Amino acid sequence: MTAAKFAALISLAIPAWAQLTSFNDAGVRMGHMHLAVTDVDAQKRFFTEMLPGNIVKNGPLELIQFPGVYIMLRKAEPTGPPEGTIMNHFGFVVKDLEGLKTKWKAAGVEFKPAENPKAGYVHGPDGIRVEVFEDPNLPFPATMNHVHFYSPDVKAMQAWYVKTFGVEASERRCVSCVTNVRYMATGNLPGDINLSFAPGKPELVGTKGRSFDHIGFDVKDLDAFAKKAEALGIKFDVAPRQIPNSKTKIAFITDPWGTYIEITENLAP
Repeated sequence: MTAAKFAALISLAIPAWAQLTSFNDAGVRMGHMHLAVTDVDAQKRFFTEMLPGNIVKNGPLELIQFPGVYIMLRKAEPTGPPEGTIMNHFGFVVKDLEGLKTKWKAAGVEFKPAENPKAGYVHGPDGIRVEVFEDPNLPFPATMNHVHFYSPDVKAMQAWYVKTFGVEASERRCVSCVTNVRYMATGNLPGDINLSFAPGKPELVGTKGRSFDHIGFDVKDLDAFAKKAEALGIKFDVAPRQIPNSKTKIAFITDPWGTYIEITENLAP
């Protein structure tokens, strides 16, 4: 896909005010990344000053908004960083990587470059890593791109997310690679957002309790989704319920590899 076509697709899929994307045919879209952190204010500064997120409210919920995704923060004592778990990191496309790198250097924020000079990893508090790669044709400063899983059974994991959330099975080129080019299995969602599945060791652990605690998918109709999931044999850790003083419904499940997953309805303000 050319950079111009990518920018055009993103501009159609994600409104200028940075809401979530359209739903796929299964009524699912990317929703949020939920972090359990030692210092909420430090994470807010990272995602709004070091990355171009904006704080918004939905009733009692506070969200950091990017095109295509929200970041949610909860005060906690995480049992460890995302590294070593099934769900390793998430990634953004950015418009001006060099400008961000200058800002990060001045603030003492760690950035590890990738083999591709237009990509790398910015490190936030609590071991959170965000992969970034540049597209100068992006119509806004940054947008959600992918969540990176490591799995001992890539094909089975991809198939489970296709069956459960209706993602489109495909593959993508490693954006951080130049000479050692490889491709990863993906599950694609609207807005050119994907779940990337790479081979991982069997000793990788689940996400609950770590600083990258869970991923969230937003659905059109949570009750209908719950019926479909239960018919597939999926058991809910937390059954669908309404958040008080909010239009938002939530529920929780865990995938077969230990990824904790929140499903929301009406997450967007």
